[in-house]
Amino acid sequence: MKIICILISIQILFQCFIQSVSAQNPAMETDTNTGNGFFLNPILGGDYPDPSVLRVDSDFYMTHSSFNYCPGLLIWHSTDLVNWERISYALNRYVGSVWAPDFIKSGDTYYIYFPAGGTNWVVTALSPEGPWSDPINLNLPGFIDPGHVADKDGNRYLYLSKGYIIRLAEDGLSTLGDPEFIYEGWKFPESWSTECFCLESPKSTVKDDFFHLLVAEGGTAGPATSHMVVSARSKSLYGPFENSPYNPIVHTESRTERWWSQGHGTLVDDMDGNWWILYHGYENGFHTLGRQTLMLPVEWTEDQWFRIPEGVKSSDSIKAPAGNISGFDEGLSDDFEDQKPGLQWQFYKHFNPDRVILNNGKMVLRALGNSFAESSPILVNSSDRHYEVQVEYTIEEDTKAGLCLFYHETAQVRIEADVEKFTVYNQGKAKISAKNIFGDHGFLRIINHANEVSFYYSADGETWVKLERSIETSGFNHNVFGEFLSLRVGIYAFGNGKVKYDNFIYKKL
Repeated sequence: MKIICILISIQILFQCFIQSVSAQNPAMETDTNTGNGFFLNPILGGDYPDPSVLRVDSDFYMTHSSFNYCPGLLIWHSTDLVNWERISYALNRYVGSVWAPDFIKSGDTYYIYFPAGGTNWVVTALSPEGPWSDPINLNLPGFIDPGHVADKDGNRYLYLSKGYIIRLAEDGLSTLGDPEFIYEGWKFPESWSTECFCLESPKSTVKDDFFHLLVAEGGTAGPATSHMVVSARSKSLYGPFENSPYNPIVHTESRTERWWSQGHGTLVDDMDGNWWILYHGYENGFHTLGRQTLMLPVEWTEDQWFRIPEGVKSSDSIKAPAGNISGFDEGLSDDFEDQKPGLQWQFYKHFNPDRVILNNGKMVLRALGNSFAESSPILVNSSDRHYEVQVEYTIEEDTKAGLCLFYHETAQVRIEADVEKFTVYNQGKAKISAKNIFGDHGFLRIINHANEVSFYYSADGETWVKLERSIETSGFNHNVFGEFLSLRVGIYAFGNGKVKYDNFIYKKL
């Protein structure tokens, strides 16, 4: 009996050790769905910040900030909150950098409210799959992160950043009157290391006759301990609001944690009456991946507050929600056999789908501009710490083709091909070149191992030549370059012709 007890104790200590190391060592890989009724964060790896989620019967739908990527407002579907499938885009023209949206259903209509270009907008559809309307300008400058709320009589409002509220028209497509100040936020200790006070991202949940207001404070980047989810409640949507005794609901307390700058939460319940909070965070050591979507369980107290259960951490293995396990394979590879680009692809700023023609398993990309900065690459949202990506190309004269890791026009690394040479660039500066003896056809490959990036070319996709220059890319993130973006894989073309791409392969290592 003593031997059995000792063995059990050793096993428990070993499991605790593994969990501790996994939480503090970003190099340890994890999968979202463990397959045994538990899940590991992130539920969406890669740059999917500011999640807004809603449940319609047994189906969940979610969208995020889409910033300068077009088409924008990617819609996801799930039946279990853990496995997600891309189903549509809600925004098919560029109106500026799209920040924190709110995805809601009112009556038979779906609405997404979002800020972009210095004002606020709304798009509508009768189904999350679309078609979605053209964006309608709410003519509401000076505020971000609108959050929809309705009172018991069905009157509709938007909560706004900085603690304001404004009335909506009955159809939800215009505003009435002027914004009114209703909430000053929760004053966190001045000794905390944060980016700013930044009262933003108000989201509302109505439960037990209370309007529960969730806001983000502390700034969305900067120090590891900056961001947080704060809660307050009121019997009236105009307040006065009482701050939760459990604030902050979500917060990174130490630089040693796996997830940094955790904040911006949305509540949702499942079919079994359990509650969850979805939010975002940077992974320690991997800010290049952007703010990833995380999830934690929520419990309601006897006095009708909500909190994260004691001892539950975002780096833990957590019991998953009940549901029909979707098992979606949301890979980023594309064999270009469909009639239009897959939903994993987005342009940067210059949304022009006419540049892309898919035919006979090839993507023909028309060149744009005379420099890489003008090329508006077509991008996928890189989601792993270690991965390789490769593509086959056929290039026309006076045209440049390439494979890039792209933050924005000047913050990027890439391997570029023309009919004369291969060149590796770092932030627009050529670092090394090699003569192209293959002519107008070849293969390009990038390997990203924990932000250390290497570049390769090949004649046949089997035998690879490595250019000697490798580049460390961990600094390609918001804290260095601003704009709240991430380092994404892309293909591009500029010059006077076209590039024919074939068999884009993205593989987690």
